[in-house]
Amino acid sequence: MTLATIFFLALALGAEAAEEKVLVLPLQEAITPLTASKIEEALGEAKRSSAEALIITLDTPGGLVTTTRKIVKMILNAEVPVVVYVFPPGAQAASAGTFITLAAHVAAMAPGTNIGAAHPVTMGQKMDEEMAKKVENDLAAFARSLAKLRGRNADWAEKAVRQSVSLTAEEALKRHVIDLMAESISDLLQKLDGRKVKLLDREVVLRTKQATVITLKEDLRSRILRLITNPNIAYILLMLGLAGLYFELSHPGAVLPGVVGVLCLVLAFYAMHLLPVNYAGLLLILLAGLLFFLEIKITSYGLLALAGFVSLILGSLMLFDKSPAGLRLTSQVLVPVLTSTGVFLAGVTYLAIKATRRKPTTGAEGLVGETGHAITRVGPEGGQVFVHGEIWQAVSEEDIPSGTPVVVLEVKGFKLRVKRADNGPV
Repeated sequence: MTLATIFFLALALGAEAAEEKVLVLPLQEAITPLTASKIEEALGEAKRSSAEALIITLDTPGGLVTTTRKIVKMILNAEVPVVVYVFPPGAQAASAGTFITLAAHVAAMAPGTNIGAAHPVTMGQKMDEEMAKKVENDLAAFARSLAKLRGRNADWAEKAVRQSVSLTAEEALKRHVIDLMAESISDLLQKLDGRKVKLLDREVVLRTKQATVITLKEDLRSRILRLITNPNIAYILLMLGLAGLYFELSHPGAVLPGVVGVLCLVLAFYAMHLLPVNYAGLLLILLAGLLFFLEIKITSYGLLALAGFVSLILGSLMLFDKSPAGLRLTSQVLVPVLTSTGVFLAGVTYLAIKATRRKPTTGAEGLVGETGHAITRVGPEGGQVFVHGEIWQAVSEEDIPSGTPVVVLEVKGFKLRVKRADNGPV
């Protein structure tokens, strides 16, 4: 009986060991609200699946402070151990990434990676010196508190904020900024095995040596959101939306450009709701569209269109000008998109003005200026003329003999006012 009990206990322990798993969440992006959503979902999945740990492979140039604080709070209150691993070689945990790494239960880096440069970057209008100092002090205290909580180098953490210092993986390990170095995920699992991690309410021992690695994949929704919240894509959507809507307003009835334009604008505004946008720049871009439209309605001899060009350029340059690294427009996108949009708006404006000022060619208005000849004698009392392939009733202030060329001066209902064309009889 004892042997049987031992046998079944061994089977149970073996089955339990076989169920050990570690979730891996790859993050190679700037820190945005979408990043926070991914981490929140990953922590929920790790808890539901009773994972040994959640490993976040991090490579980020930085991101939003508000989002970073939200992520840090989630990690500090996590019910499963969170390991932040700066990986692969060549990756960085810069700016916001530094805070996320410091908050982790275990901080690790791969060779050839770096961490630091966490000085705050202002967005929109430049802060005055006093306010900038307050923000710096706040983030320095934040970094220091995280390092102290995890038993890491608090002095360096503060310097990373105040002086934007950075460290290589080897230097970070030597100065106790991180806990360990690992060359790969498998190497990391070996080094994590048996390590004690203190959660909020308990201490756990990691069993990762034989754990199954499950890499979390992005679903379609996340991929689409990540795509449109790229500042370059958001800017392209904004320009496409502006161009499509402008085309529809200047050429009513086209429908498709208007529908596409509205769709692009909705996506662009959604993305900019999540991104650090300078709203003065956004308003300048929208003002540019309005100025181009007014150029069609008001004779300004190109001054409104010129003002629209200037507004479009300034707005584009300001849109993400103070955003953190990784959340800015690249010149490879800005220059060609700005140029092509400007040319398109100018072209549509020219065609619309040309169509507005063109002499009518159809209907009654299209007869003014047309020539024909008198079928009967035409005078103040009336007569008949042949114009534009049709016979019309006509009047003239002078007597015009039959067969004389005439030119139409005015259309009054179904009667023309004409004069002699001085070309002699037909």
